[in-house]
Amino acid sequence: MDKEQAAKRINELRDIINHHNYMYYVLDSPEISDAEFDNLMRELIELERQYPEYLTPDSPTQRVGGEVLEGFAEYVHTLPLLSLSDVFDEGELRDFDRRVRREVGDTEYVVEVKIDGLSCALRYENGIFVQGATRGNGFVGEDVTANLKTIRSIPLKLEEPVSLEVRGEVYMPKRSFLMLNELREQNGEPLFANPRNAAAGSLRQLDPKITASRNLDIFIFNLQRVEGKNFTTHIETLEYLKEMGLKIIPYYVKCDNIDQVLEQVHIWESKRNELDFAVDGLVIKVNDLAKREILGSTSKSYRWAIAYKYPAEMAKTRIKDIIVQVGRTGALTPTALLEPVKLAGSTISRATLHNEDYIKMKDIKIGDWVYIRKAGEIIPEVVEPLIEERTGEEKDFAMPDTCPECGAKVVRLPGEAVTRCTGLSCPAQIKRQLEHFASKEAMDIDGMGPAVISQLVDKGLVKNIADIYYIGYQDILNLERMGKKSAENLINAIEDSKGRDLDRLINGLGIRLVGSKAAKILAEAYKDIKSLMKAGAEELTSIPEIGPKIAESIVDFFSEKQNIAIINRLIEAGVNTRKIEEVHETLLAGKTFVITGTLKDFTREEAANIIEQLGGKVTGSVSKKTNYLICGENPGSKLDKARELNVTIISEDDFKKMIAI
Repeated sequence: MDKEQAAKRINELRDIINHHNYMYYVLDSPEISDAEFDNLMRELIELERQYPEYLTPDSPTQRVGGEVLEGFAEYVHTLPLLSLSDVFDEGELRDFDRRVRREVGDTEYVVEVKIDGLSCALRYENGIFVQGATRGNGFVGEDVTANLKTIRSIPLKLEEPVSLEVRGEVYMPKRSFLMLNELREQNGEPLFANPRNAAAGSLRQLDPKITASRNLDIFIFNLQRVEGKNFTTHIETLEYLKEMGLKIIPYYVKCDNIDQVLEQVHIWESKRNELDFAVDGLVIKVNDLAKREILGSTSKSYRWAIAYKYPAEMAKTRIKDIIVQVGRTGALTPTALLEPVKLAGSTISRATLHNEDYIKMKDIKIGDWVYIRKAGEIIPEVVEPLIEERTGEEKDFAMPDTCPECGAKVVRLPGEAVTRCTGLSCPAQIKRQLEHFASKEAMDIDGMGPAVISQLVDKGLVKNIADIYYIGYQDILNLERMGKKSAENLINAIEDSKGRDLDRLINGLGIRLVGSKAAKILAEAYKDIKSLMKAGAEELTSIPEIGPKIAESIVDFFSEKQNIAIINRLIEAGVNTRKIEEVHETLLAGKTFVITGTLKDFTREEAANIIEQLGGKVTGSVSKKTNYLICGENPGSKLDKARELNVTIISEDDFKKMIAI
């Protein structure tokens, strides 16, 4: 394929991919399979790699960059993104209508569902998406262009080469919110309270790849400005924006008067719970754009629009009992068992109580009559107890001292709200423990991924991390989708992992607050696991970078009998528990490296490990102390910074020569 043919095919592929993105993410009507779409994308990526001169910012391949941002720049809105005044009943809504009619006479309204998300502005120049920002205070927001590009329903190129600015609401679908919180619970991270908080937190991630993983979406609800076009009504602008390929607000209706508006208020009161995104009210807007100009705005809000907010739907029920559930990270979560009650279209029989402090703060007791609601219209939670209805038979709740799943001691570290199980044999968390133990950062058992681990646990072959070293070839061969070669490879990988260095084992144990860095420090300080097991808190805190919380967590972990028993079984299986003393190379001693872009033959972590093994240091940002910037494909702002500071820039091949590979 010559350059002319390549350019033609690249443009053709971009048009095809943009079309299918629109069909899938905007119209929810896919025309091809995921596999077919992936093949088109792979072909485009390969052609752009071969012919980088044809790579443009609006290419579908440029949605997620490779660079982690150092911060968000300020963005001054060309037109202020003002807020809406809220009303909560029919009388206030009619007052709004009277004010409007007093100024501009009888008028049409447009009623839209009010998405509970994060307001943003998108700017297009000659049809190309060039910049996007959060609302901020309405006048100054944050430039989150890189993160907005990861939202696939935002076209990077409009249907026409027009310059315009629109306002939309970034949101997280309910199903994505539930999946994200489930994943965060598995990873021991704090849960998001509602989809709006999750969307806001996701859009403000400094790493666009994290934002891309959060499955955000957007609805466009207003045309802020446009060059060379004239419109008379709001509905005309929405229809035009839809023609340009933007995903506009999905439910809107024109109303001739306030009585028709109130009909929509009643219709959506219950109907909103059926949607896959959080809706906390309706937005009522004057349809006529000329009348909007006459009505104007205050310093904070528009006079031509109002937000009708639905009251939070609550239900009254009684707490029959409070049980404690153990999550995959060992976190103990108290849960209220309720007398079943209807709420927001579903029957609720359980509600989260979050943690011990939440129960004490709310003064919740077993047997209480309580009000419950759905936080963000999704997760049932207890709002408050009805203290005046207490009989004296209610009981206080106390967090157990031992894990209800395995009987191990539970601990709550200073400054933390969560109580956790310390047991390595806890059945509630064994799958996650095994995944961590087998991961590349720990014992690096190739082939022991989540699917294999799930089968091993479900079949009762593995009940703790030590059991890995006692399973046989036939046990593995009997697993689903496991052939002879795969079984042999896994057995060999398990055997190889016995020789890992001490820091890998310490990291693999999953001690709370002890990651790979702390594990290396501890391995260097104690040389073998038995010495570490005997260490007291005061002794541990004398080690640089080991603070009181980490020390307490280590002591608690090794005070649990089941953990000691598992470590003894690891020793019996032949797993190395001593620091492997090596003569470290000093080839890169005293040299500081930064890595940018995508490397061909290494992951960033692999390159960083090599540098550290050879005595060098790797940092995340370029400074005057940086000796070398290793530059891969699609480098980011670090390259500009390195040039500015006269830092030596080397390619991946230069790096390989430097380390004699």
